[in-house]
Amino acid sequence: MTTKSPAPPVLTETAPVRPALTRPLRRLLVWTFPANIGMYLLWGAIPGILLPLQVAAIDEDAKAANLAVVATVGALAAMLAQPLAGAISDRTRSRFGRRGPWIVGGALTGGLALLGLASANTLVQITVAWTITQIAYNFAQGPLAAVMPDRVPPASRGVFSAVTGTGLMLGALGGQVVATRFADDLPAGYLTFAGLALVALTLFVLFNPDQDNRAAPRRPFSLRAIVDSYWFDPRRHPDLGWAFLGRLLLYLGYFIVVNYQLYILQDRVGLGEAAIDYVPVVGVASLGGTVLATVVSGPLSDRLGRRRIFVYAAAAMLATALLLPWIWPTKPGMLAFALLSGLGFGVFQAVDTALITEVLPAEQDFGKDIGVVNIAATLPQVLAPAAAGAIVAAAGYAPLFPVGIALVLLGGLAVVPIKSVR
Repeated sequence: MTTKSPAPPVLTETAPVRPALTRPLRRLLVWTFPANIGMYLLWGAIPGILLPLQVAAIDEDAKAANLAVVATVGALAAMLAQPLAGAISDRTRSRFGRRGPWIVGGALTGGLALLGLASANTLVQITVAWTITQIAYNFAQGPLAAVMPDRVPPASRGVFSAVTGTGLMLGALGGQVVATRFADDLPAGYLTFAGLALVALTLFVLFNPDQDNRAAPRRPFSLRAIVDSYWFDPRRHPDLGWAFLGRLLLYLGYFIVVNYQLYILQDRVGLGEAAIDYVPVVGVASLGGTVLATVVSGPLSDRLGRRRIFVYAAAAMLATALLLPWIWPTKPGMLAFALLSGLGFGVFQAVDTALITEVLPAEQDFGKDIGVVNIAATLPQVLAPAAAGAIVAAAGYAPLFPVGIALVLLGGLAVVPIKSVR
């Protein structure tokens, strides 16, 4: 990746003054929180708890390899779906604007797909149903993510990023905690999380309606547009390229361990079936760290006018967190990992979205570009299960931790070359 680009703007040391939020922005901020919780509850509950339990029930001895197959295929579908969803929503013209119809429609379709997953009883059925679920919910999530650059001025995006990140982590970790209550009734769990997501996303659209854009110029949608929806030129937009790489590496390092957390507790720590009851303890510890870090870091980054320093701090904390259970594979070690990784990932989530939105190239392609950059969040879900499954099969769970440490540190260093954001 090169860094050829026009000369970056001169950055002064004067921190920008964040303007007061208008009433529509305050309402948007309020409803952004439950919308992200609703979306990420199911992302935390299903791949973290419900899906591993469903896969293990089919073949306990091959659960790690089978989960890798299901998770990899589903995440690959998600990776392909979100940029396309963003490009399509960029070109949507409707009475309800360009994002709302896809947010609600994706949540409804995803809920129907979860009905199929709830009744699946073979590995093939599970894989097909989970793949459809991933596609549907990413057609909601892509347009939802594009709302921030659509409507929020740059000087307020740290606050919005913090709220989005808090909702994300509360949902993801809370989903794991709540999902353990459905360990003996997986179909009820699937339907519960589908309903929560549908309600939260529908209310978000109802209380934050987009403008009728039927009179706006219509942009052609062709095969070339479909191909372009998966691409941006890092030579023309190097800052976006480095931000993409940083997110990719940091997410990969984090999820190569977290995606196997249940199995690590069961097999490496040695808790067996008791691991299911320990997941809520780990989740609460991680959640506490995340909320504290996110609430502080997002507004502070707005006040300081800086984003990259927070990414460096997040990478350092995550690397330290991953070191703990590697050298201390016990319940306290996993608890310490959860707390510190929650702090680190919370700091990252608080500023990452704001940083990304500030390096997007063109307003008319916000949805597409957000979708492409979000590949950096979904691609690790493709790579992490496959890589982790291979590592575990060859050498057990211990090597996952040094690999994760190396990746998160490289992710932090990747944002160093960014010129247009401090």
